Amino acid sequence: MQNGFSAYAAAAKSAQSTVSPRELEASLLIKAAMRLQAIADDWIGRARELDDALGYNRKLWTLLVSAVIAEDNPLPVDIKRNILGLANFIFNQTFRIAAAPAPEALGSLIQINRDIAAGLRGR
Repeated sequence: MQNGFSAYAAAAKSAQSTVSPRELEASLLIKAAMRLQAIADDWIGRARELDDALGYNRKLWTLLVSAVIAEDNPLPVDIKRNILGLANFIFNQTFRIAAAPAPEALGSLIQINRDIAAGLRGR
């Protein structure tokens, strides 16, 4: 798990001077969605990458939850609640997929990441 945090921290540090935190979060969500989509699109050839991609997505959502529950987070309570609900779904779905891998099961994770990224980007 430390490698995921290190990678996120390194990406955040290198991007600090050029992109906003919202843009960084959106970019990381899109990256996770693209990894999962590539596996879903080429299940036979890339299914072995599933555990790593699910782990990356889970770590990313763990970091997002940590940011949301931070005392100094200015988001309204309703939005925080919604994000925590999505994270709970993400974590549960991740465990279901790990227990019974199937390419069609990845769709909800991919779509949520894309939708949240679009919201962060104001689209």
